[in-house]
Formats: sequence, structure tokens, C-alpha cells
Amino acid sequence: MPNRDPRDEIVEHLGAMRAFAMSLTRNSALADDMVQDALVKAWGKIDSFEAGTNMRAWLFTILRNTYYSHHRKAKREVQDSDGEMSAGLAQKPDHDGRLQMRDFNTAFAELKDEQREALILVGASGFSYEEAAEACGVAVGTIKSRVNRARARLAELMHLDEDERIELTDTVTSGIVADNQSAA
Repeated sequence: MPNRDPRDEIVEHLGAMRAFAMSLTRNSALADDMVQDALVKAWGKIDSFEAGTNMRAWLFTILRNTYYSHHRKAKREVQDSDGEMSAGLAQKPDHDGRLQMRDFNTAFAELKDEQREALILVGASGFSYEEAAEACGVAVGTIKSRVNRARARLAELMHLDEDERIELTDTVTSGIVADNQSAA
């Protein structure tokens, strides 16, 4: 049958292709994937097949090349079946920080003037409690009280639990919220 369409002959070689793929991969799922990939390539390049030549050899060559291409690619990939590596690469969306910053600014505006002033001096400007007290003309205990009450009120306004931390990218704002001063 010299006028036979080569596409019709492909089906005759599926079993042999799968057996060859199994011998290469030693994995039935991967073998099936390799055969499928090879068939897609063969179908797409069927016009390059020379009628009257060995279809089986042509298909096996495509399958073999598909296997080696996959094998080279797999060497460059990192196995991460449990997702640990990809989780480490994950990054929070940038808009999260902007949303939290907006919430912070809204809550910060609701604080009493004295509390905002104390937080800015101690948290953002890096003043010690003593320096802040001197700048405001009040006792050190008053500054400590204002800072603690301001932080508690911010947490309340932002609906944060005791152990929950706000994630802010702005170091000044982080300094305001963080309790990094020792209570002397």
C-alpha cells in the first residue's frame, strides 16, 4: 500500500513505544507522558516523515530524543514534592503592606496628641524614655505610660491580638509599633 497515510500507521506502534519508554524511564506514569509527548511531536512533524521508510524507527527516535530532553531538563530542576523550597520563595504581595499601612495611619490618627508624640519620639525617633520625657517636660513614668497606652490602643484599633504582630515595611512605623524599649 504505497498510498497509505502515515498517520494511520502510528497507532500500530503505541504498545512498542510504551514498552521502550518503560525501559528508559522505569516509571509507568513518566513513560506514558514520554509516549504522549513523542506522539504530539510526531503528529506535528508527520510531513517530514518519508513514506516507505521505517515508521517504527522514526517514532522511536522521536521518543528517545524526548526522553533525553526530559532527562537533561530534570537534572536542572530541584525536587520539591513537599513544597518546602517553594514556600521559602513565596513573597507576600506588595499591596498587603500598603493596606496595613493605611490601617495603621487611620488608627494612629485616632490616638491622643500626647500618645502620638510619645510614640514618635520613643519609637520612630529612637529617643530613650528619659530623652523623650525631657523633650516633653514630663516625668519618665509619664512617657512610659503614654507609649504603653498608645501601643495598646493601636492594637485595639487595628484589631490585633496580644501575640499578633503587624507587618510593616516602613521602619519608622515599625519602630512606633514595636515595643523595643526596656521598662527601666
